[in-house]
Amino acid sequence: MMSLSPDSGRVADAPSDNWVYRVLPRGLWPYAQLARWDRPIGWQLLLLPCAWSAALAGNVAAAAGSFDAGRLALHLVLFFIGSVAMRGAGCTYNDLVDHKIDDKVARTRSRPLPSGRVSRTQARLFLLAQALVGLAVLLQFNRFTVVLGIVSLVVVAIYPFAKRFTDWPQFFLGLAFSWGALMGWAGEFGALSAPALALYAGAVLWTIGYDTIYAHQDKEDDALIGVRSTARLFGENTVAWLVGLYGLTVALLAVSFWLSGVGIVAYVGLALAAAALVWQIATLDIDDGAQCLKLFKFNGVVGLIVFLGLLAALPFA
Repeated sequence: MMSLSPDSGRVADAPSDNWVYRVLPRGLWPYAQLARWDRPIGWQLLLLPCAWSAALAGNVAAAAGSFDAGRLALHLVLFFIGSVAMRGAGCTYNDLVDHKIDDKVARTRSRPLPSGRVSRTQARLFLLAQALVGLAVLLQFNRFTVVLGIVSLVVVAIYPFAKRFTDWPQFFLGLAFSWGALMGWAGEFGALSAPALALYAGAVLWTIGYDTIYAHQDKEDDALIGVRSTARLFGENTVAWLVGLYGLTVALLAVSFWLSGVGIVAYVGLALAAAALVWQIATLDIDDGAQCLKLFKFNGVVGLIVFLGLLAALPFA
C-alpha cells in the first residue's frame, strides 16, 4: 500500500497516475474517488454481465431471424453509461453507510468521507446526480426492463449492510453486480427465460469468487473491527471454495449457452475463460494482498473473453 501525505488528495488503494489526477481539477478529485473513476475495474465487472446477456440474446435473436446489430450496439453503449453511473452511485452510497468502518481500515481511511475531504451532504447530492444519470439510461429500455432495473435497487440497498449480519456479504454483492445478466436479455425480449436465469446464477457465483479474493486484502482489519466476509469464512480453505465457485460458474454459463443454441465459437471463449480461472486459483496466495488485488482485477480479462466469444458467434462477426 502506498504511503500518503495528509494533503496528497489521493487514496491508498488506487493508482496515483490515473487519468483522474491528470485531467480533473483537484477540487473534483474527491468526487471521482467516491465514484471510483480512478478504479475502472468496478464498472467493468458491473458491465460485463450486461454485455454477456445482450450478446447472448443477440445470438438467440439471430437464430430467429430478428437480430439487429444497431440495437445491440445501442444497448451496449447504454449499459456502459449506466454501469459507470450506477457503480459510482453504489460506491458513494456504500461509503456513506461505511463511513465509520472505513476510518478504521488502513486501506480505506484515506477515502474522501473518512478523510474529511467531502461532507456527507455533498456525497448525498453527488449520489443523487449519478442516480439520475442511471435513471435516464434505464428509461431508454422497454417497460419490463425498466421495472427489472428498479427492482435491483432493493439488493443494492441491502448490500452495504450485509457484512454486519452475514458471513456471505459477497453473495449480496453477486446478486447486485450480476443483475445485468438479466437486463441484457430483458432489453432484447422484454421478458426473462431460462438462459438468462442460468447466466445470472453463474455470474453471481463468479462475483462471490473474485470478491472473496479481493476481501483477503482486508481480513486482518476486518477481524479486528468485526466485519464479516467470505474471505474470513473460507480462510485457508479459500482455494477449495474457489474451485467449486468457479467450476459452477463455468458449468452454469455452459448451460446458458446450450439453452440458447449459440455457436461453437462461444464455447471456445468460455473454455479460454475457464483456463484463466484455473490459472487464477493455481497462483493465488491469500496472504499476499498486492497479488490478491491483481488477481481480482484480472477477472475483467476473464469476463471480456466470455463476451468476445459470444460476440464472435454472432452472424456479423
